Amino acid sequence: MDAESQKNHLKAYGITYWTLKKELKVKWLLNYRGGSFLLPDTQEIQKECQIRGVSFEVISNAMAESILEEISSPSKNMEAVVLEKAPKIAVYTPNGKQPWDDAVTMVLQYAEIPYETVYDEEVLNDNLLLYDWLHLHHEDFTGQYGKFYGAYRAASWYINEKKSAETLAKKMGFHKVSQSKLAVALKIRDYVVGGGFMFAMCSATDSFDIALSAEGVDICEPMFDGDGSDAGYQNKIDYNKTLAFKDFTLERSPLIYEFSSIDMTRKRNVPRTSDYFTLMEFSAKWDPIPTMLCQNHTALIKGFMGQTTSFTRDEIKPNVLIMGETKINGEAKYIHGIKGKGFFTFYGGHDPEDYQHKVGDSKTELDLHPTSPGYRLILNNVLFPAARKKKQKT
Repeated sequence: MDAESQKNHLKAYGITYWTLKKELKVKWLLNYRGGSFLLPDTQEIQKECQIRGVSFEVISNAMAESILEEISSPSKNMEAVVLEKAPKIAVYTPNGKQPWDDAVTMVLQYAEIPYETVYDEEVLNDNLLLYDWLHLHHEDFTGQYGKFYGAYRAASWYINEKKSAETLAKKMGFHKVSQSKLAVALKIRDYVVGGGFMFAMCSATDSFDIALSAEGVDICEPMFDGDGSDAGYQNKIDYNKTLAFKDFTLERSPLIYEFSSIDMTRKRNVPRTSDYFTLMEFSAKWDPIPTMLCQNHTALIKGFMGQTTSFTRDEIKPNVLIMGETKINGEAKYIHGIKGKGFFTFYGGHDPEDYQHKVGDSKTELDLHPTSPGYRLILNNVLFPAARKKKQKT
């Protein structure tokens, strides 16, 4: 899985997942040649690699033992983690959304990793209990319809999506979309607390935490929910209820395409040519979880924009780990935390291979980006629940 010898990093994750589905164990060699996978040598696996265009090397048992011995050395920042079971994957997304509307569904399809879709009704009916891993589509959990009002309130797609959301909320017994989305957010929070893994990108990151913090507070203006917001609602926000963020200020204007001060999009002044973020280095033996989530063939990754591009560092809770940062301005791009028995990862931006994706832009063709390091981070998170959990050494 290093830069020189792997022709298709993304499909290699699919091969690993496919092997796990065959009930075979895989070793993930953290920090060894870009986070390589050590798979059993069978003709079936070799053939599948050839079909999918994934580079592989056949090694002897003696060579495998030698590699594992090198990895186990205390002087090497490496670790071999056993992957045991293919996680069952759910993507939270409304009906009618195409796979290319979302980077995660795109890369899952490209890597040939199966997933199922869920939305509000399934979440409220506790269907998340069936899944090990949940991705949040670029959703607005605050009930403000993505804050698209300023630019797109007359667009047919915006009007139709608003009407569909209101109809669904009423069908589920809620008076407002903000109330139904809060109920969904609370269910997802409980899923994480109970041991689930939740991965979110773009606006699903900050809007999720904002919704949790505003429980019982009306932060929506009349064009969103038909009545006024609560007076002085900023002072009623409860940061203790969030997963990742604290001390943020909400954006009050419905005409501004922004939720809060969490997002750096409007505050950053980073030229595109200099827009890269750096992955942090962790101890593979002592901190295997962040090490797994940061496996890559490069530590320097091209930045990319989104409604929520990145996170204001001062507004991240101290118990949340920053795994990727833009050195030029100190913003956080990729963060991870623990809540109860479960885990969450937030990844800023919309599409790792589309710098500034806009409404109506054509989809990314991942055949042109089979070694994308930005997309590898998504797939690290997909495989993470397959890892055998070791007892902490501290």
